[in-house]
Amino acid sequence: MDLKTRRILVTGGAEFLGRHVVSLLQRRGCLEITIPRRAQYDLIHEAAVERLYRSERPVVVIHLAATVGGIGANRANPGKFVYENLVMGAMLLEFARQHRVEKFVTVGTICSYPKFAPIPFCEEDLWNGYPEETNAPYGLAKKMLLVQGQAYRQQYGMNVIHVPPVNLYGPGDSFDPDSSHVIPAVIRKCFDAIDRSLPEIVCWGDGTPTREFLHVEDCARAIAMATERYDSSEPVNIGAGFEISTRELVERIAEFSGFTGRIVWNTTMPNGQPRRRLDTRRAAARFGFRAEKDFDTGIRETIAWYRENHRRSVGVTV
Repeated sequence: MDLKTRRILVTGGAEFLGRHVVSLLQRRGCLEITIPRRAQYDLIHEAAVERLYRSERPVVVIHLAATVGGIGANRANPGKFVYENLVMGAMLLEFARQHRVEKFVTVGTICSYPKFAPIPFCEEDLWNGYPEETNAPYGLAKKMLLVQGQAYRQQYGMNVIHVPPVNLYGPGDSFDPDSSHVIPAVIRKCFDAIDRSLPEIVCWGDGTPTREFLHVEDCARAIAMATERYDSSEPVNIGAGFEISTRELVERIAEFSGFTGRIVWNTTMPNGQPRRRLDTRRAAARFGFRAEKDFDTGIRETIAWYRENHRRSVGVTV
């Protein structure tokens, strides 16, 4: 698919991942890109979704918009997360069908995988168990987009693809106390401790869970490649293919940030999923994607961005 000739709708195009996807598409010569803003199109309301399709007439839809956050946000908002993501995705895909959209890209989440899925997570294991409890409502809502897309492909012949990425990070990430994920949250903690001369930072859990992280620029490239080249009902993992323990991650961020105090683990708080690492072979085979950004380089870039843009922020619980 030559995206330069298509009218493209990118939901969530003004957010962290969306900004990188839009920028990449523009650099590749895509001139007709619509980025709906919530003030104009609140995508959890049917009338707004119908009006969006009627006025913008997209040919390709890349659905990135989500109500999402870290462990704390997931624990506090399970009803909100399941409802808004479920309704938003279902209506966007249904109205895409009605308006004969040529291709619909659903971006899922690693949170959809079962809590105790074998490592590395293979796409075939998506349905072999229940997700980790703290993020199950969000993960299941996003996984229903896979089901809906497969059903629409079967009944209507609609070109819908599903790509679940791992946790993202990079410059421009959200450092909001109510929604940030582990990497921006720890960066913020370290700089807050440095600025206030605090002797320690406190992190949730015991540091043993592992996570996989993908630089946002790599993820944007993967989504563009899948949009251009992939056409199948099978979901495709988007990741870097490695894992790192939370303890090692926090120690590395502290070192790169210049924080030399103690790291205290609050074991009364949840760890989340025990391990996370994706099998990324299908993305390489089906549309040629492989992660390129070195992790330490990406972390240093993210820290440098935070240092320049948000140095005076207050602390946040990881």
